Amino acid sequence: MENGLRHLNALRCFEAAARLKSYSKAGEDLFVTQAAISQQIRGLEKALGSKLFYRQGREMLLTAQGEILANHVTTGFDHILTGLSRAQCEPLDGPLTVTTTPSFASRWLMPKLWRFTMKYPDIPIKVIATPTEDDLRHSGIDIAIRQGQVNAPNLHNHFLYEEPVFPICSPELATSLKLTTPEQLTKCWLIHGINSVTFTWAKWFEKAKVPYDEKQLLWMEVTTFDMGLNAVMAGHGVCLGTMSLAGDFIEKGLLVKPFDIGLTPGVRYTLLHSEHSPRLKRINVFKEWVNEEVELIKKQQLTSLSDS
Repeated sequence: MENGLRHLNALRCFEAAARLKSYSKAGEDLFVTQAAISQQIRGLEKALGSKLFYRQGREMLLTAQGEILANHVTTGFDHILTGLSRAQCEPLDGPLTVTTTPSFASRWLMPKLWRFTMKYPDIPIKVIATPTEDDLRHSGIDIAIRQGQVNAPNLHNHFLYEEPVFPICSPELATSLKLTTPEQLTKCWLIHGINSVTFTWAKWFEKAKVPYDEKQLLWMEVTTFDMGLNAVMAGHGVCLGTMSLAGDFIEKGLLVKPFDIGLTPGVRYTLLHSEHSPRLKRINVFKEWVNEEVELIKKQQLTSLSDS
């Protein structure tokens, strides 16, 4: 065995510190003290004759030599994880943990999840709704479904779908304001998601070729799409939404789409998972099921368009 592998424990500490940019967070990740992390990295630096980190504010950043080592260590650990998962892969039956945004969880996933449970009753699903992006490689989470452009080079990225964004409001509001032109929306309360950067009212007005003065607009900010929908259904303004998240309310007559001007590119969803996960069998059947649901929605939307 290569002599360098005697530093394997130190390399685990180094990888965690490089990933988290903090000795204390690395200690929490590996369930050891900050002092233990620092000691391991000092020993590694002494053995290599190179400085691996430097402090900037509260963060520990990699030196040029540290960057080189981190790239190789990450690749090496990925290969080890692949070997472990292939050597010990869990059976199909068993729990699966999925994380996604609160809006996708409540408006898309949960209303359909019973069909997966009927098909795979021995795979109980735990759904975690959070706007933050979790580290799938170092947590108990198996699958993440995320909105927008995703940068996760160490995970398998599976594109689900993308759809345009439209203004939506209550039918009572549309009738009372006699909405006939997009310019009228500049006089309405506009519901805007605080964390929404993918699509905004500014981009929609630009798409609709509507001039506006941002200082004159009436804004209400919400933290989740559900909050925006509840406000809109109560008649309080207009929000931006998609057919996959609000289409059922439109079909039931609770909401209307006053203008057929869709912002594109709109909302994009991606499913992510680790290819080294020991629960790949469960991940793959869940991914197949999500694909089936996406295709079903596409067919329903095409049928609706042809009928209209």
